Amino acid sequence: MRLTLATALAPLAWGGTYAVTSQWLPPGEPLLTAAVRALPAGLLLLALTRRLPTGAWWWRAAVLGTLNIGAFFALLFVAAYRLPGGMAAVLGAIQPLIVAGLSLPLLGRRPSRLTLLAGLLGVGGVALVVLQAVARPDPLGVSAGLGGAAAMATGIVLGKRWGRPEGVSVLAFTGWQLTFGGLLLAPAALIFEGVPGHLTSTNVGGYLYLAAINTLLAYWLWFRGGAALPPTALSFLSLLSPVAAAAIGWIALGQSLSPLQLFGLLLALGGTVLGQMRTTTSRAAETPSRSRRPEILTAVNTITEHRPLERTHS
Repeated sequence: MRLTLATALAPLAWGGTYAVTSQWLPPGEPLLTAAVRALPAGLLLLALTRRLPTGAWWWRAAVLGTLNIGAFFALLFVAAYRLPGGMAAVLGAIQPLIVAGLSLPLLGRRPSRLTLLAGLLGVGGVALVVLQAVARPDPLGVSAGLGGAAAMATGIVLGKRWGRPEGVSVLAFTGWQLTFGGLLLAPAALIFEGVPGHLTSTNVGGYLYLAAINTLLAYWLWFRGGAALPPTALSFLSLLSPVAAAAIGWIALGQSLSPLQLFGLLLALGGTVLGQMRTTTSRAAETPSRSRRPEILTAVNTITEHRPLERTHS
């Protein structure tokens, strides 16, 4: 429970991305924003941990960095810049369903009906929150939002399949992915957007928040939880991001919420809790069977030891 609550802080922090992007950052520079968010944090972690990948982990870290950081960040900010009202959040809410679908071919885990129900509740709840005010969604923004959700969902499942190299800390593992993702984003930002002409103190503060809190701290918590939590449980925690985005818009930006939107928030939270309850129930069901094995073996050994004595008396 402590690990789950700590991991949940990551999507809660990511919920502030939409407000920071619209209020503090220069407009029309999604690739630059993504690169500034990823590369400095990754290089800092590499300098602190002084640990580089070895063997097959060079390409595995590159793949995970591309999915979890490079592609996800770029598509996230394209959606955040082009879609009004935090609609990028509802597109990201499809992630638990994508993870459930990928878990069967990649992990051999069949999603339960309860998992699918929780995913549909989450998607429906977030949709009620953010879709009411959007009349004509931008096609490119919608495609970017769905692509970002698919990229991170694939990264979650592959990260669970491959695990983490033995002896490598979570900080070092996080640094690998942030660096690979940042190295992918930086050239793309220079080619397609160029160097920004002028940055205000507000812009700099927004970039510092994204790099330090929203990325460095949040992804360390996320990857630490990802090493222990099942992929479906991890993906359901991502539903907290759009809920936090709606709450920040309501409290800090003065955006009003209708009764139907408030009901959507409750549905999304219900989907998150239901997804976690499914994981807890599964673990509890598995624990007694494991704990009974030593008792069964002890009983068998006792019977086996007593059988020669019975034969001797006869």
